[in-house]
Amino acid sequence: MNNDALIALFDQQAQGYDQHWARLAPINHSLYLLLDSVFAGLPQNTHLLCVGAGTGRELLHLASAFPGWHFSAVEPSTAMLAVCRQKAEAAGISERCTFIEGYLDALPPRPAFDGATCLLVSQFLLEDKARIDFFKAIARRLHPGAILASCDLAADLDSAEGEAQLALWFKVMSQALPTTEALAKMRQAYRQDVAVLPPAEVAALIRQGGFTGVTPFFQAGLIHGWFGQRGNGEIL
Repeated sequence: MNNDALIALFDQQAQGYDQHWARLAPINHSLYLLLDSVFAGLPQNTHLLCVGAGTGRELLHLASAFPGWHFSAVEPSTAMLAVCRQKAEAAGISERCTFIEGYLDALPPRPAFDGATCLLVSQFLLEDKARIDFFKAIARRLHPGAILASCDLAADLDSAEGEAQLALWFKVMSQALPTTEALAKMRQAYRQDVAVLPPAEVAALIRQGGFTGVTPFFQAGLIHGWFGQRGNGEIL
């Protein structure tokens, strides 16, 4: 699925996106609980970059957990970003937020942020090099030592264990997807449109993208999370 098709899909889903996945909210709550600890050591005046911010769920949570922080939300889907902005305004945090429609290249290529989130985003880059370049683009916009929290679907789908994990995950997904046809489409997408790699390989891509100390901090089904620090060297 190319970028335009992916954006069109998220534009179509934006208004009902959070309600559609509401039954899986316990996974988000567990992730956000751990995110609080991942970012707990950052300064009170932290400026956080939210890459692929979507409807702003992690932004809203972190803005509540860290009331002195400011946020830059980057999102290519016009409709998703509009929902993010509406939710920020309703929560009274919009003055602490900057909303950027587009990709990372819409930001100046210089260090400006103390941390970043990238949740279920890099998995849509099917080529390893493109994924490494994506993490490098994030790293270039972070101060040395800044923390990245990244989550993606991950499993070794060529192993019996991975197939068993996938089968269990689709049982979970069936609680949120309305029809067997929708579930079948998602199963096909996991093979064609999403780079579901073994967790160790995803961690290696993050390291090659300019981050050190890359450490797993979360797993729920196929969703894995890592954190790491932007290295001190130049990102080439």
